[in-house]
Amino acid sequence: MSKKNTAVPGRIAGFLGENSYIIVFVAIFIVYALTTNGLTWSGMMNVFRHSAVIGIIGLGMGLICITGEIDLSVGSMLALDGGFSVIIFNMTNSIVLTFLFAVLFGAFCGLINGVMVGWIQMPAFIVTLATMLIYRSFAQYFCQHVDKALIGGGSSVYKMANSQSSYQTLYNFGNGKVSTIPIVGLILIIMALVFVYITTSTKYGKKVYAVGSNMKGAQMAGINTAAVKISVFVIAGALVGIGAFLWIAMNASADPATTGNSYEMYAIAAAVLGGISMSGGKGKCLGILFGAMSYTIIDKIIVSLKMDSLINNAIKGIILLIVIMVQIVGPQIKQKFKKAE
Repeated sequence: MSKKNTAVPGRIAGFLGENSYIIVFVAIFIVYALTTNGLTWSGMMNVFRHSAVIGIIGLGMGLICITGEIDLSVGSMLALDGGFSVIIFNMTNSIVLTFLFAVLFGAFCGLINGVMVGWIQMPAFIVTLATMLIYRSFAQYFCQHVDKALIGGGSSVYKMANSQSSYQTLYNFGNGKVSTIPIVGLILIIMALVFVYITTSTKYGKKVYAVGSNMKGAQMAGINTAAVKISVFVIAGALVGIGAFLWIAMNASADPATTGNSYEMYAIAAAVLGGISMSGGKGKCLGILFGAMSYTIIDKIIVSLKMDSLINNAIKGIILLIVIMVQIVGPQIKQKFKKAE
């Protein structure tokens, strides 16, 4: 086979492998367009709104995955952080203090994971599986044992007290729009762009990719791999904190039993759908934005087709397997065509 004949298929295979998130998003979006009674701007903006929290958490998960690690505790962390943030709001009536607490507490929870994974060198899967159980248990325990006035008078849910003067301001922020675009959706876009810059244009971003690509090589190059791993877990925790703040702003409450339920899987899926390699060292943070929206759109498709909601996760799982297959097979096909040239 001539070089000309093999070059084009090789490039196509390479593009499919590197930009699978665009292809997946377009395919899912086309299905969404065909299954709804015409696309509307409000419907598209609703997708943005419902993608915000999972997308922001997904950015942190993506950063962790780039280093070759994983965090299974983010869903439980969201419940714990969201619940405690409600308490802080009810105690202080301050939106600023609530936000700062949410971010700092999330970073602290991430630090716990990071120290055990990066410094003590325990397996991330085991560490975050344990903290997933711990954070969820703490969220439920404290909801049952703190003064009911601190959780808005709720019996099993952390509720923002609507008697606070800042209540309506925070709720309007979580559900407000700039023109027709949801504020939380804009925050997701801004955060995604910030992380695209960090991962592509900073020394820190290069260190993160280096650790995930070849940890021994990174160590030989003078990179403190333990510090990098600790930092990505801290950043991921801080992003969970931002997600928790947006969650309570949108819902005015946090249920310790259901808030963030399965979000660790959704965040991983958003990262993988966005082209992040679970083996580390590869992927683009911009893709996570598309990955998060893809998952939200799948939910919308299932509703519009009036399918049984119980099949929801099965469909998402199948799509996830297909995307991973494309990520693996694409580069392999590209390599075969290179050898044939």
